[in-house]
Amino acid sequence: MATLGYALSCEEHGPRELVRNARLAEEAGFQFALISDHFHPWIDRQGESPFVWSVLGAIAETTERLQVGTGVTCPTIRVHPAIVAQAAATTAAMMPGRFFLGVGTGEHLNEHVHGDRWPPTAERLAMLEEAVAVIRLLWSGEQVSHRGEHYKVENARIYTRPAEAPPIVVAAGGTTAADLAGRIGDGLVGVSPQAETVETFDRAGGEGKPRYGQVQVCYADDEERAKQTALEWFPNIALPGELSQELPVPAHFEQAVELLSKDDMAEIVACGPDPERHIEMIDRFVEAGFDQIYVHQIGPDQRGFIDFYREHVLPHYANARVA
Repeated sequence: MATLGYALSCEEHGPRELVRNARLAEEAGFQFALISDHFHPWIDRQGESPFVWSVLGAIAETTERLQVGTGVTCPTIRVHPAIVAQAAATTAAMMPGRFFLGVGTGEHLNEHVHGDRWPPTAERLAMLEEAVAVIRLLWSGEQVSHRGEHYKVENARIYTRPAEAPPIVVAAGGTTAADLAGRIGDGLVGVSPQAETVETFDRAGGEGKPRYGQVQVCYADDEERAKQTALEWFPNIALPGELSQELPVPAHFEQAVELLSKDDMAEIVACGPDPERHIEMIDRFVEAGFDQIYVHQIGPDQRGFIDFYREHVLPHYANARVA
């Protein structure tokens, strides 16, 4: 049976809200959370994008049991992997045994802000592989000098570290990235219930490692209102193919989603107050091979969603702790 977690959406909520929501999720019985790491929101309507490492420090002090990971950090362009290694080590030291680092190849939306070139997919995957290797080297606590194809590190040593290095889980949207995740990662992160992605991850060395899948929902007491909220706040999830990785500014996402309708959103988002619809969407990921399912409630009503899941959805899953 799947373990249920909660998505902390930095694009939609300010830092104090995120900290409050993490605490509420823990109290409700969600076992883990992933927090997004962006420089920009996807669209202006979402309206937020706090610095994730500051938020994680506050979450560390206001929660006790919740496992928390980045969902996901791009350690390749906007932030050098040595800085990510230090930030993650500090966070793991503040959350002993309950922090994990989620990494991925990122989006043009966030990674262009220094004026850097946006590389093609194959190059971004190679950069990610080297970045993860650099992070693991630095977590050894030794002084590190590295001269790689993409990164240089000069006489660097991380002094503040947890007793054990945190797991690194790798995001994958297709089989090539899933193969990399299986080779270099301690787990997989996916946002689509594709069994082929999980199977590729397993064949590449990921068998037995956790598989995190993100489910999109919009709880409200009225289904039509939930559909409208999903369309207004998070239409970008309906974009096909590689658009979400390639568009550089929120205005482009707004242009790309202009033709979407409420019914388009309802096909990929569990909208409304019917628990069975939410369970159905979660079980799509379970059937595809994901075992750690984290739920993203779209829109402002996080407390209503958390109360709804506490009463109607969490009890359905045997591994969910209900406070």
